[in-house]
Amino acid sequence: MHDQEYPTKSGGYESALEFLYEFVNYERKMTEVYAPEKMDPFRPARLLYAVGEPHRRFPAIHIAGTKGKGSVAAMCATALRAAGLRAGLYTSPHLLDLRERIRILTPYDSQGIISRHDFVRLVDELRQIAPRMPGLTWFELITAMAFMHFARNDVNVAVVEVGLGGRLDATNVLTPMVSVITSLSLDHTGLLGNTLAEIAAEKGGIIKHGIPVVTAAQSPEAMGQLRRIAAGHNAPLTVVGEAWRFEGEMFHAAGTPCAGQSVTVTDAPASSAIEPPATFSLALNGAYQQENAVVALATLDLVRPHLPALTLEAMRTGLATVQWPGRLQILYHSSEGPTLLVDGAHNADSAQKLAYYLCEKCSYRRLWLVLGVTADKNVPGILEPLLPLAEDTIVTQADNPRATDTATLRDAAEQLGYTVQTEPDIAAAVIAAWERAQPGDLICVTGSLYIIGDLLNYWDRLKSILLSRQVT
Repeated sequence: MHDQEYPTKSGGYESALEFLYEFVNYERKMTEVYAPEKMDPFRPARLLYAVGEPHRRFPAIHIAGTKGKGSVAAMCATALRAAGLRAGLYTSPHLLDLRERIRILTPYDSQGIISRHDFVRLVDELRQIAPRMPGLTWFELITAMAFMHFARNDVNVAVVEVGLGGRLDATNVLTPMVSVITSLSLDHTGLLGNTLAEIAAEKGGIIKHGIPVVTAAQSPEAMGQLRRIAAGHNAPLTVVGEAWRFEGEMFHAAGTPCAGQSVTVTDAPASSAIEPPATFSLALNGAYQQENAVVALATLDLVRPHLPALTLEAMRTGLATVQWPGRLQILYHSSEGPTLLVDGAHNADSAQKLAYYLCEKCSYRRLWLVLGVTADKNVPGILEPLLPLAEDTIVTQADNPRATDTATLRDAAEQLGYTVQTEPDIAAAVIAAWERAQPGDLICVTGSLYIIGDLLNYWDRLKSILLSRQVT
């Protein structure tokens, strides 16, 4: 029943999606100014008041940051699930289906994606309210749906990722158990500010009076801003790299050309349930996930007194089993053909980290790069660390209005001294790379989560095409 269309006067699932996409969607068309007059900070609270203030009916972990916030959210929620709890998980963007953003992980369901039945029912309720609230955005409606779903299904705790920024984000109605700031870097500079201090001020807008804060290590200017905000709110601040210290280890993962890894906590607060040295296996790849894992551990350690079922063993299980598609994910590997790796590196800093991983932690004959970038990004900053590594690069664009067109990507590559091939869509781009690659080669698809989403959405059909063209 839950996976079937929910019959209402307004229609089923497709009708529900059509209704939502009638509202302005800043993920597809960015607002010109990230300011109260453009993004009313009080409207989400008014909307939630109209549906019974569901956000006040469950404890929450609230996570902002430039990079890593989705990974930290997934790690926390998976650990909470391993503890036997019902853990709400709200993240963005989605890769295949909008419903991926709203999940309830339970011991019996590791995915927990909201059913079409429940999705349509929530949209139908909001149809009645939306006309009374001019200016509602798509993200505000989705956020309300997530909080309504969590409250009505009695989650023990919700892990909520900020959509954009923090200060003006629709999720900032929460008064969480802990606020979390992951790694900050220059991104969405036209909206959030041109310096790390300005970006930290926006992200630090989720800090609440008296609520503990966990932050990843930051640049001095970003950290200074976060310290000032936390002090102004009398919010205890925990800095990973200070109160929590760690060492990472990478090792060859059998059956793949890329490294696996673990992280060892070498120092922790005296009150922590984790007694150093303590080593944790990590399911997610990339050296940056080591810091993300310790941010997750510090966060879970702070909420542990409120959630007695959350044990050290549950934390270990969460980090070792978490799934977070599109981030250094090996989509295909065979000794008879090339390996296909996907990663949603979407700004200059994450592209540099991807380049390091490809150079130092992967083993392959030649690298073929397939790349698509969204238009509000630092395109040269993404291309510069990656293009020198590749035998050849194929640029394409996602099926999204914010995608940078292939001509712009080609011109940017030429400015850096590289010639690239252009293809109109991700399927054509991957096929072009695959036909030139040999066994032992690596094809890396990157540049944005939108391009990864397009590939994953088409993968079942594309895979059969690729295997039929595999070079032997």
